[in-house]
Amino acid sequence: MFIGRQEELQFLEHHYAAAGGQLVVLYGRRRIGKTELLRKFCEGKEHIFYSCTEIPDAQQLASFSERLLSAGLPAARYIRQFSDWESALRSLPELPFSGKKLIVIDEFPYMVKSAPSLPSLLQKLWDESLRHQNILLILCGSSMSFMEKEILSEKNPLYGRASGILKMNEMDFYDAAQFFPRYTPIEKITAYAVLGGTPHYLRQFDDTLSIGENIIRSILTRGSILYSEVEFLLRQELRETAVYNAIIEAVALGNTRLNDLYAKTQIEKNKLSVYLKNMIALGILQREFPVTAGVKERAASQRGLYQVVDPFFRFWYAFVFPYLSELEAGDSLGIWQHAIEPELDSFVSRPFEEICRQFLRRLNKQDALPFHFTRIGRWWNKTDELDIMASDAHSHQFLLGECKYKNSAFSLSDWEKTQHKFSQRNAALYYFLFSRSGFTESLAAEAARQNISLKTADDIVNGACSQAPAPSISVSL
Repeated sequence: MFIGRQEELQFLEHHYAAAGGQLVVLYGRRRIGKTELLRKFCEGKEHIFYSCTEIPDAQQLASFSERLLSAGLPAARYIRQFSDWESALRSLPELPFSGKKLIVIDEFPYMVKSAPSLPSLLQKLWDESLRHQNILLILCGSSMSFMEKEILSEKNPLYGRASGILKMNEMDFYDAAQFFPRYTPIEKITAYAVLGGTPHYLRQFDDTLSIGENIIRSILTRGSILYSEVEFLLRQELRETAVYNAIIEAVALGNTRLNDLYAKTQIEKNKLSVYLKNMIALGILQREFPVTAGVKERAASQRGLYQVVDPFFRFWYAFVFPYLSELEAGDSLGIWQHAIEPELDSFVSRPFEEICRQFLRRLNKQDALPFHFTRIGRWWNKTDELDIMASDAHSHQFLLGECKYKNSAFSLSDWEKTQHKFSQRNAALYYFLFSRSGFTESLAAEAARQNISLKTADDIVNGACSQAPAPSISVSL
C-alpha cells in the first residue's frame, strides 16, 4: 500500500501536464522512497522506467537499448541495440506514446559512473532538440553528494536545464503514523521517535507487536534489516566513517556546540566544520538557532547548536553504537531491558517536541491559528528556553509552546514557569501547551480563564484542534 507523498506526486503531475520538454531531477537519501514514488506516479501512464545498475558502460547501453526498443520504437525493425548513447537518447521523441513521453532513469549516477560524458551529451541534446519535444525525463539518484556536486552544481553541464528539482526528505509524523494503524497515539509517537519518517524503516515494524519487541527484532538483532543500516549509509556517502561515527556519537550524547565537539573529539576545528557541513547536507545533522536569531548570529561560525536531526540515527547512536560488542554477542534482550527501556521516555521527549511543531504547521497551513507564522523552532537564551516558538514575519506576534513528555500531568506551576520565560515589547503572545499525560485540574481552570490552548497526545496524533485559537495576551514593557 502506498502511503503519503501527496505533495511530491502533485509536483510530478504538474510537470507531466506542462507543455514542452520537462527535465526533472529527483534525489534523496537511500531508503527514502524515491523509486516507490516514481512507480506510483507512472501508474496508468505510458512510460519507460529504467533502473540503472553498477555494470560496465557497454552492458548499461545494451540494457537501456533493449528497454527502449521493446517499447515499440520504429528503429526496432532495423537494429537490436543502439551503437552509442547519443543515438539512444535522440530516439526518445520517437516513442510511440499517445501523450507525454515519460522516461524515468532511476539511479542515474550508476549510468554516469560508467559513462562520465553522459551529462555533457544530455545537455547538448536537451538544448538542441529534446526541450522542444513533448517529453518528461526524470533523472533520479540516491547518492546525495553525486547529485548535488556532479549534476546540479553550477560548474556542471546540466546546470540550469532542469525544469524542476525535488529533494525528497523523510515523511512527517502524520504520514509515518499511517504505517501503524493498530498502535495507540503514544505508540505511534514512540515508533516515529525511533524510526523517523523513512518508509523503508517504518515497514520493519509490525504493529501487532509491542514497541520493545519490534526494537529487539528489527534493530538490536544481528542480521536484522536495521542493525547495520547506519554504517551502510555512511559508507555509501562518506569516507573516514570512523571520524563521522565519533562526531555523531558526540552530538547524540549532548555535545551540541562547536567548542564542545572539539573538546570531545579532538578534531581540529577547521576540519571539524567540514565534517559537520557534510552531515548537514546529508540530513543527518542540523545547525539550530533560536527563532529570534538574526542574520549575523546565524552567519557566525561559532554560534548555533548541532543536533542529530534524523531520528533513527539519533536512536542508533544512543542505544546501538555504544553496545555493539554485547549486541554482537547476542544480548539484544538484555540491552533492551537494561539500557533502552528505562531511558526510552526521556529519549522520546525530544522528537515529541518536533511532532508538536509539525502539529502546529498543519494548523498554520489551515489558517487555524491566531496568526500565520513564518518561522518556527526552539528558543533559548543564557537562562531559559522554550520548546516551541513561532513568529510572524515582523516579529509582532509570537506563539509560545511547552511540551511535557512525562507520566505526570502538566501542572499549573509548570505553566507559571513557562509564562515568565519570554517577553517582547508590544508583542502579542499566544500559548500552546502539549502534554503526554494531560493537565491538572488547576491548570485546566487557568487555561479556560486565559484561553491557553491545551493539547493532549490524542489531539496531536489525530491532528485535532479541539479548542478555538487562543486570543492574544498583549504585553507592553
